[in-house]
Amino acid sequence: MNKLEKYSAYKDSGVEWLGEIPEGWMTLANKHIFKIKQNLVGKKSKEYDLLSLTLKGIIKRDMDNPKGKFPTDFDTYQEVKIDDFVFCLFDVEETPRTVGLSDYDGMITGAYTVMQANSLNKDYLYYFYLNLDSKKRLKFLYKGLRNTIPKDAFFSFKTLIPPKQEQIKMASFLDTKTEQLDKAIKQKEQLLELLKERRQILINNAVTKGIDNTVAMKDSRVEWIGEIPKHWEVKKMKYVVKKIADIGHYMPDTVSVGKPYLMTGDILDRASLINFSNCKQIAEKDFLKLSKKIRPMIDDLIFARYATIGTVCYVDIEKDFLVSYSCVTIKPNPKSIMGKYLFYYLKSDAFSKEIKKYINSNTQGNVGIDSLYKARLVIPQILEQNNIVNYIEKNNHKIYKAIKLQQEQIIKLKEYKTTLMDSVVTGKVRVV
Repeated sequence: MNKLEKYSAYKDSGVEWLGEIPEGWMTLANKHIFKIKQNLVGKKSKEYDLLSLTLKGIIKRDMDNPKGKFPTDFDTYQEVKIDDFVFCLFDVEETPRTVGLSDYDGMITGAYTVMQANSLNKDYLYYFYLNLDSKKRLKFLYKGLRNTIPKDAFFSFKTLIPPKQEQIKMASFLDTKTEQLDKAIKQKEQLLELLKERRQILINNAVTKGIDNTVAMKDSRVEWIGEIPKHWEVKKMKYVVKKIADIGHYMPDTVSVGKPYLMTGDILDRASLINFSNCKQIAEKDFLKLSKKIRPMIDDLIFARYATIGTVCYVDIEKDFLVSYSCVTIKPNPKSIMGKYLFYYLKSDAFSKEIKKYINSNTQGNVGIDSLYKARLVIPQILEQNNIVNYIEKNNHKIYKAIKLQQEQIIKLKEYKTTLMDSVVTGKVRVV
């Protein structure tokens, strides 16, 4: 079953994206394959397990340790049985997963469409629609602002149907192969996390303990920092920076050609790594108005103070750009602290724990500018800061190369998995 080859003869499917399909295969409208169930659980909801459609497929939710928001009651949730299909037919462009085949009895939100399939092999059908989902091949059915697939359009859509024995072989083959590939991907993702932890330990130790393990130590009197070199100081940020500020609090209009206006999601470790052409562009007059309070310059830091708190960027290029008011720009005092040293300190676990006590979680989690000024840092002399930065960057380069290699291998494995699934369920190759 591990051998793959072409079918002996093909014919035109009559479907543009599908092209030729093997002789003996057919297409069948979904109205002959699927049937909507719509069985509401009503007042018996407490008798059902809560299910959710995720990237991993349909999972059981832990009601004792819930994550996310839940309704006050589940009366309008739908019953799901083992081997039922769950489709998400709205926001299909943005939704990470639009199809699931349930291994559980339970209930799921009424926003999804629960269906029962006929006598076709359900695992084959699942892989066929999982493949369509990964390729976004139902895009031509989208309607409206929410990219919804109307049910009549879904039922008119034609599914590719191989002979029954072929369906069974293909599903069994893909079960084995995807399990092997998922296992390999998981192992590499675990290694990737270990490498990231190693990088974090490197940074944290260097900016709080230094790189000379022979020096005398003293108590920093900060619980999460512990001991620091005897000749180092603990100072509030206000004593080592010139300014911390954000831009004006209004959202400027977008223009086709203008000055880059970065959102939190655009920020990378170094400004030189950012693709400014993909960012929001604003008019020159808005740029000048918004940048009156502050604008990023070389050796400054950009720090996210909303949502993904702690995302930090070192400005290593001279360029006109602004960041939204969800971020602040920090201007180091070069007599007290190097911009690069501060960059690494802001990425350390010590600073993450320090800033947590200042996060305002009444509404959206955020850190105020006054709080940043109060945050405590461990400060060596400038020469030692420079040595620490060089040490981190030398060792970080080795870890970066290892991280990049794992990331590339994970991408290749995922691409192979997608290509293999597509080749099998569309008849480009034959499972023997």
